[in-house]
Amino acid sequence: MPLKPVIDLVRDARAREYALGYFESWNLESLQGVLDAAEQTDSPIILGFNGDFMSSPDRRLPERLGCYAALGRAAASGASVPCALIFNECSRDEWVHAAVLAGFNIVMPADPEASYDAYLDRVKALTRHAHQHGAAIEAEIGKLPSGAAGHVTDDGWKTDPEVAGHFANATGVDLLAVSVGNVHVILHGERDLDLDRLARIREHVSTPLVLHGGTGISAHTLREAIRIGVVKVNYGTYLKQRYLKALGVSLGKGSLNPHELLGLGGDRDLMVAGRIAVRDAVLERIDVLGCRGRAKV
Repeated sequence: MPLKPVIDLVRDARAREYALGYFESWNLESLQGVLDAAEQTDSPIILGFNGDFMSSPDRRLPERLGCYAALGRAAASGASVPCALIFNECSRDEWVHAAVLAGFNIVMPADPEASYDAYLDRVKALTRHAHQHGAAIEAEIGKLPSGAAGHVTDDGWKTDPEVAGHFANATGVDLLAVSVGNVHVILHGERDLDLDRLARIREHVSTPLVLHGGTGISAHTLREAIRIGVVKVNYGTYLKQRYLKALGVSLGKGSLNPHELLGLGGDRDLMVAGRIAVRDAVLERIDVLGCRGRAKV
């Protein structure tokens, strides 16, 4: 089916008190694994790719944005469940502009190092651009700490409820990501959310709320966060961890035939192993989000 407007997906999630899962992809196999899980459980889903990774000037080779957009749109068009397609977390405004024109129907400009006033002005302009082309926009107030070094850094800051309310009203964004104890790239373990702060944010912000860093959020506080008003949760780290582990197992089986490892689609195929690993990882989180069966009217 065609891409579903994010506003429609969010409206249903709020009405029926569940959250949409954004399970980040990085290639065809991971994208298919996400869809496999969504279709198996009749769950609406958000597909997409990481804009900051894709647009980084440190990449050895430049990425072709249009290829990713076409891949995501094709995946959605053949899916039996409603899908949106996000260009996630990008600090380079020209890439966000291009992503809208390429066919992503939700984009997220994110730049935690920018000043509040500069970010607000940029998001205002990007919101106008996105809405003119029928796309939704997500922004972020607050900064998540990072666990990429193997421990959680202390360089994040939690979202101020009043600032979040002002920002949402001034920019007209469709979704607002917040920092309430969630952590980016947490490699092991889970943490509880600051639910009191989240509730205060909800009092000041009518815009639907988003949590990034879903990998490390404890299930019981996530369920409560959804009850408070979170409608979208982002996952990425644990999917790649499972994917890489599955590739290691397949490589360890010792096949010398390159076609068995790439392309034949059997038990030793690395692409199949990665796809299954992502599918199974997504299936683990569907019930916590409460979105199983929600693709059905």
